[in-house]
Amino acid sequence: MSASGEPAESKLSGLTAGAQLDWPSTTDPDLYAGVHRVIAAVAALGGAVGWLHEPARAEVDRWLDALMGQVQAGRARLLVVRRDGRIEALGYWARLAGVVFERNAEVRKVMTHPDARGQGLARLVVRSLVRDAATAGVEVLVLDVRGNNHAALDLYESEGFTVYGRLPDLIAVGNERFDRVCFYRDLGRPPGVVRHGGRVEGPGASTGRGAVARPPGGSDPGPFGA
Repeated sequence: MSASGEPAESKLSGLTAGAQLDWPSTTDPDLYAGVHRVIAAVAALGGAVGWLHEPARAEVDRWLDALMGQVQAGRARLLVVRRDGRIEALGYWARLAGVVFERNAEVRKVMTHPDARGQGLARLVVRSLVRDAATAGVEVLVLDVRGNNHAALDLYESEGFTVYGRLPDLIAVGNERFDRVCFYRDLGRPPGVVRHGGRVEGPGASTGRGAVARPPGGSDPGPFGA
C-alpha cells in the first residue's frame, strides 16, 4: 500500500495513464531524435547516464545503432515510453557477455526527461524491463547506481532489487568521487538447475583453508550462494 492507503499498483497506473510502451527493433528519425532529447536533457543536469557532458546528436545516434545491433541479435531489449507521441523515458536490459554469464542481464540507462519526472515513468520502465527479461528467460538482473543518487537507490530497492556490494569512490566525475552501488534481482531458475552457490562441489571445485564440502542433501544456498 502507498502512504495514502492506495494500492501501489493502482497508484502507478494512475500516474502513468496515457503512457505508451514501445520496444523498438529498428531505428527511425523519430527514435533517434527522441532518445537524444531525453539523454541530452538528463546529461545536462549531471545525471549518471554514461556521459559527463551533454552529448552531441551524432554521438547518441552511434550509441543507439550499437544497442540496436544487440537488440536485433536477441541479446538486448530497448524500452521507450511515449506520452502524447513524444519519448519521455527509456531504459534497456542486455545479456552479460560470456557463455557462463549470458543467462543473466544488466539493466542500464533508465532515465526520464526532467520535464516528465514525478509521473512514475522510471518505475514503469524498471517494472516493464523486469517483466520482459523474465519472459526472455533471464535468471538474474544486475545494475549499478551512483552512490549519491538516492532516488534511484530507493526506486530499485522498492522494486525488489537487493544491494550485493558497494565500491567506495569508484566513479570519477572530474575531481569528485562517488560510490558504485551494485544491485541484483533473482528472477528464478528453470527446472533441473542445480545451485551450488560457493560450496566446494561441482566442476572446477577446489578446497582452501576453512573450506567445507557440502554434505549430501545439503540445503539450497540461496541467491548468489550462502
